Amino acid sequence: MTSILVVDDDAQIRALLCDYLAEAGMSAQGVGDGDAMWRHLDEHQPDLIILDLMLPGTDGLSLCRSLVERLDIPVIMLTARGALIDRIVGLEMGADDYLAKPFDPRELLARIKVILRRVGRSTQRSEEPALLHFAGWTLDTKRNLLLSDDSAEPLLIAGVDFLTLRTLLGEPYQTLSRDYLSQRIYGRERDPADRAIDMSISRLRQMLGDDARNPMLIRTVRNGGYVLSADVAAQA
Repeated sequence: MTSILVVDDDAQIRALLCDYLAEAGMSAQGVGDGDAMWRHLDEHQPDLIILDLMLPGTDGLSLCRSLVERLDIPVIMLTARGALIDRIVGLEMGADDYLAKPFDPRELLARIKVILRRVGRSTQRSEEPALLHFAGWTLDTKRNLLLSDDSAEPLLIAGVDFLTLRTLLGEPYQTLSRDYLSQRIYGRERDPADRAIDMSISRLRQMLGDDARNPMLIRTVRNGGYVLSADVAAQA
């Protein structure tokens, strides 16, 4: 059964979301702040976290950054309507998606299902090659790790960045539009003002040591999108 952790200091919202997700056949538990979230995570590994950004104590943006750095768990942010800067910063930190309050629980459920399909938590990835070698790097698709040929220290890639890189590696030397990437990664059409794909590309370039001012590995195609300029070898 899919397990969801709801982190929101509003007890009524927590209860409503947990009840709604339970009716949808999921296991949902709620906590009110970051400390309670970490205590829960010490004992449980949910499939996805719904994280409100306006929390007492450690704020949601800081918690989102820590989650992405420490754990491979998708995060959906809940933000106040109109809080555009919080959404942008959250996406820059690697959150998988966001919803502005108030929202329709049916939309939240749909986004949860899309994310779980994309990260492979609700389906088996047995046909996925275990390793993808490219330009001195190896992506471990089973453990969401990025390894350099020159270093023994692997990097854990958060959900969105993993999916972006995996999509690029699946179609090397092909120009992939932002709309195409948004459909593959988020399962929805891209809003013209949505820079989530660009932010993910920027983080990947930083991880891969690809100069943002003159990128050679993940190149930008003007009015086109992005292209991975490297041979990719798959290993089972």
